[in-house]
Amino acid sequence: MNEITEDLILGALRTVLDPDHNRDVVALELIQGVTIRDGNVGFAIEVDPAQGAAKEPLRKACEDAVHALPGVHSVTAVLTAERAPEQAPSGGPGHAAHAGHDPLVQNIPGVKSIIAVASGKGGVGKSTTSVNLALALAAQGRRVGVFDADIYGPSIPRMLGIKSEPVSSDGEKLDAMEGFGLKCMSMGFLVKEDAAMIWRGPMVMKAIMQMLHEVNWGELDVLVMDLPPGTGDAQLTIVQQVPLTGAVIVSTPQDIALIDACRAMSMFDMVKVPVLGMIENMSYFLCPHCGERSDIFSHGGARDTAAELGLAFLGEVPLHIDIRETSDAGTPIVALRPDSDQAACYLDVAKLVGEKIDDAVLGAAESAPRIVIN
Repeated sequence: MNEITEDLILGALRTVLDPDHNRDVVALELIQGVTIRDGNVGFAIEVDPAQGAAKEPLRKACEDAVHALPGVHSVTAVLTAERAPEQAPSGGPGHAAHAGHDPLVQNIPGVKSIIAVASGKGGVGKSTTSVNLALALAAQGRRVGVFDADIYGPSIPRMLGIKSEPVSSDGEKLDAMEGFGLKCMSMGFLVKEDAAMIWRGPMVMKAIMQMLHEVNWGELDVLVMDLPPGTGDAQLTIVQQVPLTGAVIVSTPQDIALIDACRAMSMFDMVKVPVLGMIENMSYFLCPHCGERSDIFSHGGARDTAAELGLAFLGEVPLHIDIRETSDAGTPIVALRPDSDQAACYLDVAKLVGEKIDDAVLGAAESAPRIVIN
């Protein structure tokens, strides 16, 4: 089998002509960010913002040309274009983002509800929380998936111990990967673990949306979305364009982390996404040798902040070596040791989150408009 190289990919793309310019897409310098991993190819096509939707046939032609190369298993081609800022509706920024009539928001077939796990900063254990929360929700009998929206630092493949590559059973969409009963997808399945992603913001956002919508998720009760840390343009675009049921904020107890967590909550408030509550991660440390408790990062800050903001406090998770070791080993604590005290913390959090998801879904169904024919 011939090795798939960037030169081969660009060669195939040189056969694709942009009908508006009668030149190939490579000569027009439209192709950016080519990535290759084990037969899975990804790249972006930069187009004029005014022609974004009209260029979909060009995107498909590029995808087909590369897919025809021997040894290529899947192709993810994304259209990217800078969009001019839109006039915010009278209800404030993002007022209609989740009101059911924003054309940017598209439901995902088969997925009943989506919750975002977010933090205002990195290093607070958000991805570890996402995976164990998803497993704890699955332990309730729910069909659960995990979507890793962190393009620059995807960690879900390692945490779920999945090393295989995605395939497409229908030749159109990638099949979601599976680990410990969870469906999942991540850019980490499409690029090498140590590969540096140098895509610009618009490329990242388009790639995230395409990965989310062009995956066969099957039937899911809940999709847990592990958001990138921070509150930048990528995060804002995601929460504006994904039909979120709600968000869970993860923070450590110290003041500096809580300030950033409040920024994340403000972002969700701006786009009218309900915050289901806060989790205090690394809440305390119990010495495995003597059992003495130490509040390394202080304690109770997330509970107090939640109370001040009128949010639910979902629970606290300790700083424990077993949680770290099982995450690094690809065997999350809830899956490996479901009867442990550490797993119990996530199971308790999931009980509250599950109730809030059910309430939100029921509320949405009850508030749906009735159609009356006279």
